[in-house]
Amino acid sequence: MTVLDSVVRSDDVTDHLTSVISAVHRRSPGEAVFHQAVDEVLTALAPVLERHPEYIDARILERLCEPERQVLFRVPWVDDRGDVQVNRGYRVEFNSALGPFKGGLRFHPTVDLGVIRFLGFEQIFKNALTGQAIGAGKGGSDFDPSGRSDGEVMRFCQSFVTELYRHLGEHTDVPAGDIGVGVRELGFMFGQYKRIVNRFEAGVLTGKGVGWSGSHARTEATGYGAVIFLREMLATRGLSLDGRRAVVSGSGNVAIYAIEKAQELGATVVGCSDSSGYVVDDAGIDVALLKEIKEVRRERLSTYVAQRSSARYVTVGSVFDIPCDVVLPSATQNELGADHAATLIRNGVIAVSEGANMPCTAAAVAAFRDAGLLFAPGKAANAGGVATSALEMQQNAARTSWTWHETQDRLDEIMRGIHGHIRDTAATYTSDPDDYVSGAAIGGFTRVADAMLAQGVV
Repeated sequence: MTVLDSVVRSDDVTDHLTSVISAVHRRSPGEAVFHQAVDEVLTALAPVLERHPEYIDARILERLCEPERQVLFRVPWVDDRGDVQVNRGYRVEFNSALGPFKGGLRFHPTVDLGVIRFLGFEQIFKNALTGQAIGAGKGGSDFDPSGRSDGEVMRFCQSFVTELYRHLGEHTDVPAGDIGVGVRELGFMFGQYKRIVNRFEAGVLTGKGVGWSGSHARTEATGYGAVIFLREMLATRGLSLDGRRAVVSGSGNVAIYAIEKAQELGATVVGCSDSSGYVVDDAGIDVALLKEIKEVRRERLSTYVAQRSSARYVTVGSVFDIPCDVVLPSATQNELGADHAATLIRNGVIAVSEGANMPCTAAAVAAFRDAGLLFAPGKAANAGGVATSALEMQQNAARTSWTWHETQDRLDEIMRGIHGHIRDTAATYTSDPDDYVSGAAIGGFTRVADAMLAQGVV
């Protein structure tokens, strides 16, 4: 069974999609998550290609699936023992039709070219959905900052930027943070960039500290945005988050602020997780304690239960085993599989909003859609982070700073706009406004494709 077996369209459209998908798999062997991301988007595009054959004639899909530039480089650095370490660095500049390349840097042992290409491809549609003038890119390294001293992290970041700086610029490529890259890492990278180029080019990185040209609400934006999108989805069925039991996977930046926002809107978040297990806290996750453990002390999630009598830490099963009404998978790609989806559906979940990038497998997404629950793909639900990064770029360009409330109100407005655009697009092309998967793919694609048509074959 091919990825197009469920798509009943004209022979020309089906043949074109099959050809492009096959070419991507053939030309990028071994990059399973990249293939998964491409398959998910392209199989949703049949309705728009039926109405707009000019996209086929201009080979938009072929160009969209091939990055404009890929940079692979070594990152040598010296650890605290004086030993030389060598990591790999990556930057994939995927598409600049709508603006400068924009997307985060991920530092994690699992990073390889396929992961970065998957993230960069997803970024194309996510960034387009925000309606802001930003293209798409992604980067990172297989460096693991966990357990490293500040000095080691600084030396790695300085070496990383010493190579990458030549590809960056506020009008060229603007990285931000991702897994393993927070304000600390961005500070070290920004300092080295400034040292090399001899100018304070504030707009070259986003996610900076508020005291040095960063934006209020950027730290919170991805998690907050995923919850705002969830709120909007529930509202279409006359529902709200008030009184709901929620589960948020992960315990990093996205998860922490998804928990905070969900509880602000009346939900009780009863579980979160890390790579070793998960916490169950029926009284509701204590966000202040979670921030202290993960952001200040940088400790494992298991230490949470030592200071919280209502909580227990579980090392068998999954956080998705906890009965709940809504779920925000916010850790990493493909963390929620078909078995998890079946458990959640059986336990009565009504909505899923992806805080991470593609955290649900294709089989899990299919199960959720077949069950008729509300499902928001990450390219829509977690767009709040990059949207607020673009707001940071806007503030940097004007040499000004907005208040917390101004920025948060703008984030809320952008997420509501993304939600409305996706539902309108889904209604237009699939006759089902609840088809957020198709609406997000088509809604992002058409904005980029039209810009690519206007700019010629480049």
